[in-house]
Amino acid sequence: MTTLAAPAAAARCDGVLRPGNTNCAGCGMSIGLQWLEQALEGARPTLCIPACCGIVTAGAFPTSAYGVPTIATTFASAAAVATGVASVVELNREADLTVCWTGDGGTYDIGLATLSAAAERNENILYVCYDNEIYGNTGGQRSSATPQGVKTSTTTQGKAEPKKDIVAILAAHRIPYAATLSVAHRDDFLRKVRTARDTRGFRFLLMLSPCPTGWKSEPEDSVELIRMAVGCGLFPLYEVFEGRRYRINARPDGTPLEDYLGRQRRYKSESLDLARLKADIAAQWAYLEAMERAFPAATDGA
Repeated sequence: MTTLAAPAAAARCDGVLRPGNTNCAGCGMSIGLQWLEQALEGARPTLCIPACCGIVTAGAFPTSAYGVPTIATTFASAAAVATGVASVVELNREADLTVCWTGDGGTYDIGLATLSAAAERNENILYVCYDNEIYGNTGGQRSSATPQGVKTSTTTQGKAEPKKDIVAILAAHRIPYAATLSVAHRDDFLRKVRTARDTRGFRFLLMLSPCPTGWKSEPEDSVELIRMAVGCGLFPLYEVFEGRRYRINARPDGTPLEDYLGRQRRYKSESLDLARLKADIAAQWAYLEAMERAFPAATDGA
């Protein structure tokens, strides 16, 4: 009879994101990686990263700006590869975390099938999407995460369709935990990553990630833009437990939507329908408020 060894202690982290990376100034993904490391408190994750800015971050072979084991996957297979990694971790009774770190293209679009499959199986994976609302690494093309009215290299007159609600899609899989992250709300960010870290099963975190190149904004405005996105209600901060119980973490503070839009040249398109965008925001908040009233989460996150 084969006896499995006792769970091994997680290896220490040598810095998730080290100096020498190729990230642009003002990149929200850089903040997210640094805060991910802080939230994990020394535990070493294995990163599975598909084709996206996140894998270019590493730099040129044979050096790497990542201080943890990192696997470069094909665009569509990050969640599938992470499933294999998580299975090996489980087999070896190890305590390491398996983390998918992906852009919106590899989450909302090309990787959606393997993402859905891993979520349906409730694989023990922490999946983080840094959402810059475009295919930022290949020229700033439209993705299904791109908001209505935004100009991209493939929607030069502005995108006609609204942004896909990926959190609702993942919540419909009844995964243990889903939440949104803001790089302008550090305490909330760290708490949610730690909640995900301490939860078993498939966990999904969506981080709105400013991209000055694609958003046509100034690098020094990146964090403030996310603060404004939360303040005007465009990017709600909330959590969903087991796909059923909701908790809102921050409500709109009266920041005018026009102030957020005006700091980015990508919104200066002929197809931007401000009234429609405001109506969409109001409808999203009406839904979230109703879900929280009907199905509230416990105050301790349980």
